[in-house]
Amino acid sequence: MSWYALTWVGIIFAMVLGLYAQWKVGSTVKKFSKVTTRAGYTGAEVARQILRDAGISDVEVKPIAGEMTDHYDPTKKVLCLSEIVYGSTSAAAVGIAAHECGHALQHKAAYAPLHLRMAIVPVTQFASGMLPIVMMAGYFFHMLPLTLMLGSIAYGILAIFQLVTLPVEFDASSRAKRVLRTMGLVDSNESDGVSKVLNAAALTYVAAFVSSLAWLLHFLLPLLLGGRRQND
Repeated sequence: MSWYALTWVGIIFAMVLGLYAQWKVGSTVKKFSKVTTRAGYTGAEVARQILRDAGISDVEVKPIAGEMTDHYDPTKKVLCLSEIVYGSTSAAAVGIAAHECGHALQHKAAYAPLHLRMAIVPVTQFASGMLPIVMMAGYFFHMLPLTLMLGSIAYGILAIFQLVTLPVEFDASSRAKRVLRTMGLVDSNESDGVSKVLNAAALTYVAAFVSSLAWLLHFLLPLLLGGRRQND
């Protein structure tokens, strides 16, 4: 099997991993959404308590429509929680809210990987927007060398972004678990549920990186191998 053929194996593996990660996080969140915490605080209340305890007073906690749409926007200082997290007292909701607070804590502490991710967001958005054009150019106009080069650049940028995202997300989850225990917002049994929810979510970021890397190799290897053949 050629190296190029192996990239298709990598792409298929990344797709399967991505589907598994989505199923895993969905099933885990569903399971622990039925486990109510003894403290009885909603996701929004937990988020505000964590921020207040950390001395962060300029971040607004607000609900946002959709599922798994929870995020922290460092540019607007807004912590958005999906509606089922915002008003829920479940272990899943508390864990997700605390994770997003972890990003706010990173921002306050000037956590370097977070600032690096923020810095490369614009170029990452450009790369994502460029990919459909690259694919269309290759398919309709048969511009293979240009397609391979632009595809390699775009997926290279995406792979770097996903690689930087990994420590950002892992660290946010670590901060979330630690602060929930320290503040007594969850007991030992609930803490286990929080960990399982956050670990399942972390797998989605790993899958995204593996996918970007597989596609990068798919575009890059023909360029490298073709150039090698020309030099031989």
